[in-house]
Amino acid sequence: MKESVTHPMIDIATLTKRYYTIAEVSEMFDVAKSLLRYWEGEFKEIQPRKDRGGVRRYTIKDVENINKIYDLVKVRGFTIDGARKELTGGRSTNKKKKVKLRLEKVLSRLKALREQI
Repeated sequence: MKESVTHPMIDIATLTKRYYTIAEVSEMFDVAKSLLRYWEGEFKEIQPRKDRGGVRRYTIKDVENINKIYDLVKVRGFTIDGARKELTGGRSTNKKKKVKLRLEKVLSRLKALREQI
């Protein structure tokens, strides 16, 4: 049975610094630094800046995206691929395709009616 994970509930409004180190972010979420580096490679939404020494600097937007990813993967149990699709709106893509097909059918019918006139 899967162990229940509680979300560390990061209130983005309380973040006051412009940049956070990987150590600070890993402490916020109580995860290993290596997990953050892994997620950085898996999710285009996380793109910390790196200084000349290669030290990562996470913006508030990065922390916000990590918060979403943490919720999807650790709390809700999504796979990495599933979380990626959820973040990029993969579920709404099918709806858009269906709507587009319906609109194309309507347009086709309208053109046929126009030709009859």
